Amino acid sequence: MTLTKRIIPCIDVDTDDEGNAAVYTGVQFEDLEYTGDPVDMAKRYNEAGADEFVFLDITASAEGRETMLDTVRRVADEVFIPLTVGGGIRTVEDIRETLRAGADKVSINTGAIERPELITEGAKAFGNQCILISVDARRRYDEEGQHYVKIDGESVWFEATIHGGRKGTGLDVLEWVREAEERGAGEMFINSIDQDGTKDGYDLPLMKAVSEAVSTPVIASSGCGSPQHMDEVFDVGADAALAASIFHFDEYTIQETKEYLDEQDIPVRL
Repeated sequence: MTLTKRIIPCIDVDTDDEGNAAVYTGVQFEDLEYTGDPVDMAKRYNEAGADEFVFLDITASAEGRETMLDTVRRVADEVFIPLTVGGGIRTVEDIRETLRAGADKVSINTGAIERPELITEGAKAFGNQCILISVDARRRYDEEGQHYVKIDGESVWFEATIHGGRKGTGLDVLEWVREAEERGAGEMFINSIDQDGTKDGYDLPLMKAVSEAVSTPVIASSGCGSPQHMDEVFDVGADAALAASIFHFDEYTIQETKEYLDEQDIPVRL
């Protein structure tokens, strides 16, 4: 049986000047603009036919604080589809508290790279299906990588970053996702810093390379500007397509997106 491809809206959440949770949208992880209330947006996407929903606390790791679980609880009350929550998760207890707050899965980046054993511990305690490894990847054109692809005639490798893309690690993304899979990660959530917010399309060389490197499902993120871009990223092996801006600003509805993909013979849940 052919598995359906998933369409996943995502909200990037931070605190506003008054300390309240708010959704922001930016370009290449910078120039963030206020977009809306996280609970209202969660309710809207649940009603719109999203397959899953992702809540990312985008500054928790960089600021060394815990995920805003009160807001997660309020979001969880409004969504009846799988909910993934990420940001600031460093320990098994953090995973436990996030799941208790209503998440079905947790997305871990910085905490897993700084202590890879967290993946194994989390998968053992809660099951592989709960553990998503989030990768904030950026292109590098030097000779310090391990695995290279050709892009416009140049050799490129992809570096995994931490703290919301603010800090490089020198870690090759393809080496990292393979290790994460071996340690028990159930899915790979791949973000491209280079494409983030551009609406120019997903980083197809990155998504293809990761999809070929692991057997676990790959969620493609960053750069979606149209349903056609989702068609392209499914064609290179992604199992799910995540988008923000095109849905947040009503450029396309989830239903329109799925109908387009269905016309392209992409299996989706209508």
